Amino acid sequence: MIYTVTLNPSVDYIVQLDNLKTGLVNTVDEETKLAGGKGVNVTRVLKRLGHQSTALGFVGGFTGQFIEKSLNDEELSTKFIHVEGDTRINIKLKSGEETEINGLSPSISEDHVDKLFEQLSQTVPGDLVVMAGSVPASIDQSIYSRILYSLPDGVQAIVDTKGKALEETVKAKPFLVKPNHHELGDLFGVTVTTVDDAVKYGKKVQAMGAENVIVSMAGNGAVLITQEDILFGNVPVGHVKNSVGAGDSVVAGFLSTYIETGDLKEAFQSGIAAGSASAFSSGFCTEEEVQTLRKQISVKPYDNGGGQK
Repeated sequence: MIYTVTLNPSVDYIVQLDNLKTGLVNTVDEETKLAGGKGVNVTRVLKRLGHQSTALGFVGGFTGQFIEKSLNDEELSTKFIHVEGDTRINIKLKSGEETEINGLSPSISEDHVDKLFEQLSQTVPGDLVVMAGSVPASIDQSIYSRILYSLPDGVQAIVDTKGKALEETVKAKPFLVKPNHHELGDLFGVTVTTVDDAVKYGKKVQAMGAENVIVSMAGNGAVLITQEDILFGNVPVGHVKNSVGAGDSVVAGFLSTYIETGDLKEAFQSGIAAGSASAFSSGFCTEEEVQTLRKQISVKPYDNGGGQK
């Protein structure tokens, strides 16, 4: 069974304006309201790729009700814990360039956290737990590492987060972490601009405890660092329409193939294809789109300092 954990879900209000005029009243040209959050998106994309998962996390208020209804309408499985206060609303404003305004999270008590730990204690060897997204201010940044230490033996964890939460998580030896190049640079106080940089600092993350590391670099491809190999994958050709959920699609695409084949290289290729397919569409990727783009992606060993072998 696959479980996704979204500690900080959101209602994503996506607004398109051709010409934003600050200081004046603007009328949107297009708008979309979606149940959002990185773990939620992983559950959504996994379903599109033929795999069921159960979405866990915290929701509250009328916005939390919207999230649950939206996911149930998509026939996705949820077991959210209800909290006081409203789940946040994130505004994604597209007008020439993309601007994001993230709302405040509801307060989450230790009792709520205990309920999440109780849910995860029911996992069994062979299960996969995906923990994705930011940590609300009311929860300690070590929450992901605490969850990792609490999971039964034989349960594999994939983590996609940033900052202090990422730093704490890698010490708990997750199966996979997936920072993008900005998040990787922030972790070490550097700017990651090249594939060599991604490899150098990705290896540092692995040395800190992560078994496998994917570093996504948007249009510059992605790197996978395993115990045996360093692999580089290009991105296919296409026009980026939407960045929302692209990174989450990488995780879902990777996971969908990994549980079918157990092959890290093939899973990496599927992850890049899924992330690209979501970026090239107005919504999330489909299985057909992923399989089409896979053919354009070459995954090869990478010689740090010398490019592809």
